[in-house]
Amino acid sequence: MKHIKVGGLMTDDVISAVPSTPFKHVAKLLAEHDISGLPVLDEDEHVIGVVSESDLLARRRTDARELMTAPAVTVHAEETAADAARLMVRRGVERLPVVDEEERLVGIVTRRDLLCVFLRPDAEIRHRIREDVLAEAMGLPRDAVDVHVVDGVVTLEGRVRRRSRARVLVRLAERVDGVVAVVDRLSTPEDDTFPGAAARATQDVRHTQDMHDSPW
Repeated sequence: MKHIKVGGLMTDDVISAVPSTPFKHVAKLLAEHDISGLPVLDEDEHVIGVVSESDLLARRRTDARELMTAPAVTVHAEETAADAARLMVRRGVERLPVVDEEERLVGIVTRRDLLCVFLRPDAEIRHRIREDVLAEAMGLPRDAVDVHVVDGVVTLEGRVRRRSRARVLVRLAERVDGVVAVVDRLSTPEDDTFPGAAARATQDVRHTQDMHDSPW
Protein backbone atom coordinates (compact mmCIF):
# COMPACT_ATOMS: atom_id res chain seq x y z
CA MET A 1 0.00 0.00 0.00
CA LYS A 2 1.04 3.57 -0.54
CA HIS A 3 1.93 5.59 2.56
CA ILE A 4 2.97 9.17 3.15
CA LYS A 5 6.71 9.16 3.85
CA VAL A 6 8.66 11.29 6.30
CA GLY A 7 10.74 12.62 3.40
CA GLY A 8 7.65 14.22 1.90
CA LEU A 9 6.81 16.09 5.11
CA MET A 10 10.17 17.07 6.56
CA THR A 11 11.81 20.49 6.47
CA ASP A 12 15.22 20.20 4.82
CA ASP A 13 16.47 23.67 5.84
CA VAL A 14 17.36 22.74 9.42
CA ILE A 15 18.60 25.10 12.12
CA SER A 16 21.25 23.21 14.08
CA ALA A 17 24.07 23.67 16.59
CA VAL A 18 27.44 22.10 17.31
CA PRO A 19 28.59 20.88 20.74
CA SER A 20 30.49 24.10 21.46
CA THR A 21 27.59 26.44 20.64
CA PRO A 22 27.09 28.66 23.74
CA PHE A 23 23.86 28.68 25.74
CA LYS A 24 22.94 32.22 24.70
CA HIS A 25 23.42 31.48 21.01
CA VAL A 26 21.24 28.36 21.24
CA ALA A 27 18.53 30.41 22.95
CA LYS A 28 18.85 33.07 20.25
CA LEU A 29 18.46 30.50 17.46
CA LEU A 30 15.29 29.10 19.01
CA ALA A 31 13.80 32.57 19.46
CA GLU A 32 14.80 33.98 16.05
CA HIS A 33 13.47 31.00 14.11
CA ASP A 34 10.44 30.40 16.36
CA ILE A 35 11.31 26.76 16.96
CA SER A 36 11.18 24.73 20.16
CA GLY A 37 14.28 22.61 19.61
CA LEU A 38 17.23 21.89 17.34
CA PRO A 39 19.64 19.03 16.61
CA VAL A 40 23.29 19.09 17.66
CA LEU A 41 25.75 17.83 15.03
CA ASP A 42 29.31 16.56 15.18
CA GLU A 43 31.94 17.53 12.62
CA ASP A 44 30.63 14.90 10.17
CA GLU A 45 27.04 16.19 10.50
CA HIS A 46 25.90 13.16 12.47
CA VAL A 47 23.12 13.94 14.92
CA ILE A 48 24.48 13.42 18.44
CA GLY A 49 21.72 15.08 20.45
CA VAL A 50 18.82 17.52 20.54
CA VAL A 51 18.43 20.73 22.56
CA SER A 52 14.87 21.78 23.44
CA GLU A 53 13.42 24.78 25.26
CA SER A 54 12.97 22.61 28.35
CA ASP A 55 16.69 21.75 28.27
CA LEU A 56 17.51 25.47 28.32
CA LEU A 57 15.16 26.18 31.20
CA ALA A 58 16.57 23.31 33.24
CA ARG A 59 20.22 24.40 32.96
CA ARG A 60 20.31 28.11 32.03
CA ARG A 61 24.03 28.03 31.15
CA THR A 62 26.91 26.13 29.48
CA ASP A 63 27.03 25.00 25.85
CA ALA A 64 25.06 22.67 23.57
CA ARG A 65 27.15 19.67 24.61
CA GLU A 66 25.93 20.04 28.20
CA LEU A 67 22.41 21.15 27.28
CA MET A 68 21.46 18.47 24.78
CA THR A 69 19.49 15.31 25.34
CA ALA A 70 21.45 12.36 23.96
CA PRO A 71 21.37 10.07 22.16
CA ALA A 72 19.00 11.73 19.73
CA VAL A 73 15.83 9.94 18.59
CA THR A 74 15.99 10.01 14.78
CA VAL A 75 14.02 8.74 11.80
CA HIS A 76 14.83 7.96 8.16
CA ALA A 77 13.18 9.74 5.25
CA GLU A 78 11.71 6.54 3.78
CA GLU A 79 9.84 5.64 6.97
CA THR A 80 6.11 6.27 7.05
CA ALA A 81 4.58 9.31 8.69
CA ALA A 82 2.43 7.03 10.85
CA ASP A 83 5.49 5.17 12.16
CA ALA A 84 7.20 8.50 12.89
CA ALA A 85 4.14 9.70 14.81
CA ARG A 86 4.08 6.52 16.89
CA LEU A 87 7.81 6.93 17.62
CA MET A 88 7.26 10.52 18.79
CA VAL A 89 4.51 9.45 21.16
CA ARG A 90 6.46 6.45 22.46
CA ARG A 91 9.61 8.50 23.14
CA GLY A 92 7.82 11.66 24.28
CA VAL A 93 9.48 14.02 21.80
CA GLU A 94 8.13 16.91 19.73
CA ARG A 95 10.47 16.61 16.74
CA LEU A 96 12.61 14.01 14.98
CA PRO A 97 15.82 14.75 13.10
CA VAL A 98 15.71 12.95 9.74
CA VAL A 99 18.92 11.15 8.77
CA ASP A 100 20.26 9.35 5.71
CA GLU A 101 21.78 5.87 5.46
CA GLU A 102 25.00 7.14 7.06
CA GLU A 103 23.08 8.82 9.90
CA ARG A 104 23.81 12.32 8.58
CA LEU A 105 21.18 15.02 9.04
CA VAL A 106 18.97 15.67 5.98
CA GLY A 107 15.92 17.29 7.58
CA ILE A 108 13.62 17.53 10.55
CA VAL A 109 9.97 16.58 11.08
CA THR A 110 7.71 17.85 13.86
CA ARG A 111 4.40 16.77 15.32
CA ARG A 112 2.76 19.62 13.46
CA ASP A 113 4.16 18.28 10.17
CA LEU A 114 2.70 14.86 10.88
CA LEU A 115 -0.77 16.19 11.66
CA CYS A 116 -1.47 16.49 7.93
CA VAL A 117 -1.68 12.69 7.78
CA PHE A 118 -4.73 12.78 10.05
CA LEU A 119 -6.30 15.67 8.16
CA ARG A 120 -6.67 13.55 5.04
CA PRO A 121 -10.15 14.03 3.50
CA ASP A 122 -12.66 11.25 4.14
CA ALA A 123 -13.26 10.82 0.41
CA GLU A 124 -9.55 10.24 -0.20
CA ILE A 125 -9.36 7.70 2.65
CA ARG A 126 -12.32 5.80 1.19
CA HIS A 127 -10.69 5.84 -2.25
CA ARG A 128 -7.41 4.51 -0.87
CA ILE A 129 -9.12 1.66 0.99
CA ARG A 130 -11.02 0.64 -2.13
CA GLU A 131 -7.95 0.89 -4.38
CA ASP A 132 -5.01 -0.10 -2.14
CA VAL A 133 -6.67 -2.53 0.27
CA LEU A 134 -9.57 -4.18 -1.54
CA ALA A 135 -8.29 -4.15 -5.12
CA GLU A 136 -4.50 -4.14 -4.85
CA ALA A 137 -3.66 -5.93 -1.59
CA MET A 138 -6.56 -8.38 -1.41
CA GLY A 139 -7.42 -8.84 -5.08
CA LEU A 140 -11.11 -8.13 -4.52
CA PRO A 141 -13.56 -5.94 -6.45
CA ARG A 142 -13.45 -2.34 -5.24
CA ASP A 143 -17.10 -2.62 -4.18
CA ALA A 144 -16.72 -6.01 -2.50
CA VAL A 145 -17.73 -4.36 0.80
CA ASP A 146 -19.23 -0.99 1.65
CA VAL A 147 -16.70 1.55 2.94
CA HIS A 148 -18.02 4.53 4.88
CA VAL A 149 -15.68 7.19 6.30
CA VAL A 150 -16.66 10.00 8.68
CA ASP A 151 -13.95 12.17 10.32
CA GLY A 152 -11.37 9.47 9.68
CA VAL A 153 -13.45 6.69 11.26
CA VAL A 154 -13.94 3.88 8.75
CA THR A 155 -16.94 1.54 8.85
CA LEU A 156 -16.72 -1.67 6.83
CA GLU A 157 -20.04 -3.36 6.01
CA GLY A 158 -20.82 -6.36 3.86
CA ARG A 159 -20.20 -10.07 3.57
CA VAL A 160 -16.78 -11.72 3.69
CA ARG A 161 -16.88 -15.49 3.55
CA ARG A 162 -14.08 -16.26 6.03
CA ARG A 163 -13.51 -14.53 9.37
CA SER A 164 -9.74 -14.75 9.02
CA ARG A 165 -9.93 -12.85 5.72
CA ALA A 166 -12.15 -10.20 7.31
CA ARG A 167 -9.55 -9.71 10.05
CA VAL A 168 -6.87 -9.06 7.46
CA LEU A 169 -9.13 -6.55 5.71
CA VAL A 170 -9.69 -4.65 8.96
CA ARG A 171 -6.00 -4.63 9.85
CA LEU A 172 -5.01 -3.36 6.41
CA ALA A 173 -7.66 -0.63 6.58
CA GLU A 174 -6.27 0.46 9.95
CA ARG A 175 -2.89 1.04 8.29
CA VAL A 176 -4.16 3.46 5.66
CA ASP A 177 -2.86 6.99 6.26
CA GLY A 178 -5.48 9.19 7.87
CA VAL A 179 -7.54 6.39 9.42
CA VAL A 180 -8.40 7.11 13.05
CA ALA A 181 -10.31 3.88 13.75
CA VAL A 182 -12.07 1.03 11.93
CA VAL A 183 -15.55 -0.23 12.83
CA ASP A 184 -16.00 -3.86 11.77
CA ARG A 185 -19.57 -4.61 10.68
CA LEU A 186 -18.65 -7.41 8.34
CA SER A 187 -20.69 -10.61 8.31
CA THR A 188 -18.62 -13.79 8.11
CA PRO A 189 -20.62 -17.02 7.64
CA GLU A 190 -17.49 -19.16 7.93
CA ASP A 191 -15.58 -18.69 11.20
CA ASP A 192 -12.22 -20.31 10.54
CA THR A 193 -10.49 -18.65 13.47
CA PHE A 194 -8.74 -20.62 16.20
CA PRO A 195 -6.07 -19.99 18.86
CA GLY A 196 -3.15 -18.30 17.17
CA ALA A 197 -5.21 -17.03 14.24
CA ALA A 198 -4.74 -13.39 15.31
CA ALA A 199 -0.97 -13.78 15.03
CA ARG A 200 -1.37 -15.41 11.62
CA ALA A 201 -3.60 -12.54 10.50
CA THR A 202 -0.89 -10.07 11.51
CA GLN A 203 1.61 -12.00 9.37
CA ASP A 204 -0.86 -12.05 6.50
CA VAL A 205 -1.07 -8.25 6.67
CA ARG A 206 2.64 -8.04 5.95
CA HIS A 207 2.61 -10.68 3.23
CA THR A 208 -0.38 -9.38 1.31
CA GLN A 209 1.29 -6.02 0.79
CA ASP A 210 3.94 -7.71 -1.37
CA MET A 211 1.83 -10.56 -2.79
CA HIS A 212 -1.02 -8.72 -4.43
CA ASP A 213 -1.81 -11.63 -6.73
CA SER A 214 -1.77 -14.26 -4.00
CA PRO A 215 -4.88 -16.54 -3.98
CA TRP A 216 -7.22 -16.37 -0.99
